[in-house]
Amino acid sequence: MILDADIKAQLNQYLQLMEGDVLIKVSAESDAVSTNMLALVDEISNMSSRITVEKTKLPRTPSFSVNRVGEDTGVTFAGIPLGHEFTSLVLALLQVSGRAPKVEQNVIDQIKNISGEYHFESYISLSCHNCPDVVQALNLMSILNPGITHTMIDGAAFKAEAESKNIMAVPSVYLNGEFFGSGRMTLEEILAKMGNAPDASDFDNKDPYDVLVVGGGPAGASAAIYAARKGIRTGIVAERFGGQVMDTVGIENFISVKYTEGPKLAASLEEHVKEYGIDVMKLQRAKRLEKRDFIEVELENGAVLKSKTVILSTGARWRNVGVPGEAEFKNKGVAYCPHCDGPLFTGKRVAVIGGGNSGIEAAIDLAGIVGHVTVLEFMPELKADAVLQDRLYSLPNVTVLKNVQTKEITGTDKVNGISYIERDTGAVQHIELEGVFVQIGLVPNTDWLGDTVERNRIGEIVVNSHGATNVPGVFAAGDCTNSPYKQIIISMGSGANAALGAFDYLIRN
Repeated sequence: MILDADIKAQLNQYLQLMEGDVLIKVSAESDAVSTNMLALVDEISNMSSRITVEKTKLPRTPSFSVNRVGEDTGVTFAGIPLGHEFTSLVLALLQVSGRAPKVEQNVIDQIKNISGEYHFESYISLSCHNCPDVVQALNLMSILNPGITHTMIDGAAFKAEAESKNIMAVPSVYLNGEFFGSGRMTLEEILAKMGNAPDASDFDNKDPYDVLVVGGGPAGASAAIYAARKGIRTGIVAERFGGQVMDTVGIENFISVKYTEGPKLAASLEEHVKEYGIDVMKLQRAKRLEKRDFIEVELENGAVLKSKTVILSTGARWRNVGVPGEAEFKNKGVAYCPHCDGPLFTGKRVAVIGGGNSGIEAAIDLAGIVGHVTVLEFMPELKADAVLQDRLYSLPNVTVLKNVQTKEITGTDKVNGISYIERDTGAVQHIELEGVFVQIGLVPNTDWLGDTVERNRIGEIVVNSHGATNVPGVFAAGDCTNSPYKQIIISMGSGANAALGAFDYLIRN
């Protein structure tokens, strides 16, 4: 039995929602993955009279495709979609059966109107929390458009194939045999990459807002909801909903919710925002802010949005080490997400740069997968919580190097080592390894503001107790500000605070 009782009970409820018959075509041999795949498919088919199974030969073995009866939908799983990908399988079954997807109609129309042949392949790992978004988006495109196909490939099940393509980061997506992109991509981002992005003309007829929120993370979502609840015209412009939360796996300190995961929380934020008739503009980056009659925000596509007040909630991004080799070997051994990319380094030697909580948590997680972990910390002592340090030092395959400065990440076509300087002696040392995980904190996404808004020496926007900046009518919230603590719950509170501050400003002006 592949599925435990709890999962089977949940699955049984979902399968009741199927609207039509589905045919699963299985290509299997006698290997262990094939055996487990057959067991999974049989278990699922035994739970619903709408599902039948047929043995066949597909381009990859072991794999199976999910089809309408008499019609290939182009949705294939090469590997066993458990772990984070189990939801992708459930959604494929429901959507192939005719269940309508929870996607806006204009996006569905966009997908249906794509002409040509597009054959996508996505290389994933089952522990990757970023991969399901990509898998589910490409599956949906295949279901809606007969010219599109998608195969999800588990890098662990097809290790030789993944290594032959030098895949060292997931998800990695190929289109018609050529590299298309890597990392988390939403459905809208994939469509934009295929040439279906909104242009400046789509924003021409937008009236000025009372409040325009820039950024779609917890602070931005909270600010938009609080503003909209006041009955004022609210817009939110964001490159992607959720921000850093999308890259967070387990969240256990969000008060009243014992445990959730980043992508799930981000989806809830977006759903909540859409309840209030807020004008949501996704896939957009701001590049200029100027105060005139209105406050103007220019987007990278050239469009200019106007508003009486603006709330900046652009969040932060992973800080780079800034040494030779980091940019050159990104996704070729240099990684930033241990949960996503860790399984690609099974049995290999890796380094983690950073001795704070995120760095030590990464080292602990990786130690259970890779051959050996070396932690490099710039300061004389680790900064992580004591409980994490105790766990780290109990592991047999971890080396901790303190008071060292990373000098260079070396390699040819991929990472082969790291050089560091012993800060007390000045001696340069080199370690041979295959992967480097960078975990040295965050840098605020505020470069685009230049001198228009006061920022501190590390680029954080300076705000007062009302969330106001030095520019009248411009407020800021969340991790892009000089708030001393960067936490989801604090960002949400500061977003609400900034929205109330903006509303108060509108009343007085």
